[in-house]
Amino acid sequence: MKYVKLGNTGMDVSRICLGAMSFGDPENWLHKWVLEEEESRTIIKRALDLGINFFDTANVYSLGRSEEILGKALKDYANRDEIVLATKVHQKMFDGPNGQGLSRKAILSQIDQSLQRLQTDYVDLYIIHRWDYDTPIEETMAALHDVVKAGKARYIGASAMYAYQFQKANNIAEKNGWTKFVSMQNHLNLIYREEEREMIPYCVDQGIALTPYSPLASGKLVKPFSETSLRRETDVVQKAKYGETADKDRVIIERVAEIATNHAVSRVEVALAWLLQKENLAAPIIGATKLSHVETAVKAVEFKLTKEEVVYLEEEYVPHKIVGFS
Repeated sequence: MKYVKLGNTGMDVSRICLGAMSFGDPENWLHKWVLEEEESRTIIKRALDLGINFFDTANVYSLGRSEEILGKALKDYANRDEIVLATKVHQKMFDGPNGQGLSRKAILSQIDQSLQRLQTDYVDLYIIHRWDYDTPIEETMAALHDVVKAGKARYIGASAMYAYQFQKANNIAEKNGWTKFVSMQNHLNLIYREEEREMIPYCVDQGIALTPYSPLASGKLVKPFSETSLRRETDVVQKAKYGETADKDRVIIERVAEIATNHAVSRVEVALAWLLQKENLAAPIIGATKLSHVETAVKAVEFKLTKEEVVYLEEEYVPHKIVGFS
């Protein structure tokens, strides 16, 4: 495994981050393909054995069950000082008033609940999951700063928003002497590259780390069109993100397969290698429901694409409707 600094911080993260949305309770979450605790622990242990030290979850994943499983496994298998642990806040945790969002009340309540589930005194990276249109960003940034100053988070990050929003938040933090965001967890892969227009140039300019989610486009980049799976059949989020552009994206997916065949490597390695060559990209966040998913992803760290292959993969891309910000 190779390690890099997370953006302009001094913290070391593995070039692959294991996302924990795949771990939880299939009966208490919109994704029916998630793994329960025993299977999840096996994957987390294998990731650690392969040198992965960067783990990402969220309070909303299986309504807290993902945090519980991940926290318990890391406590049993890992040295906490070596681990970089991220979780998120914003999405709905319960019905009724104050059940979601980025108010001071929600943030200070949810960080404590996340820490309890994760069985740790602090998270290394506390991420706002989405933009909150109903809370002043000044209130959000002040609350996040207080979370850091209280020792409950080492750094803060953001996910899935417009570049102007991200810049506005960091500018307000800087103006007030508050903690600024050090990472952006954005939607980025070979068949969704809208972030290259504004968000990525801003992050590169400011030294902000990129930790993209859906690096394999929910599996679409690495499986033949004819192949099916429980996730492909039941994942409504995958269909919402990529269903409308399937015909446009097919040529790119076929080129991933072609390059993989030429090098005798997996499609996963090709798709992740394309991301890993990008400036300021710290680690793509990969999901895993099998041991092989982690093992194959780690191989991508050593695989390099030529400049010509990068162009070949990119040249057929067409603009896509923005998705993932709601």
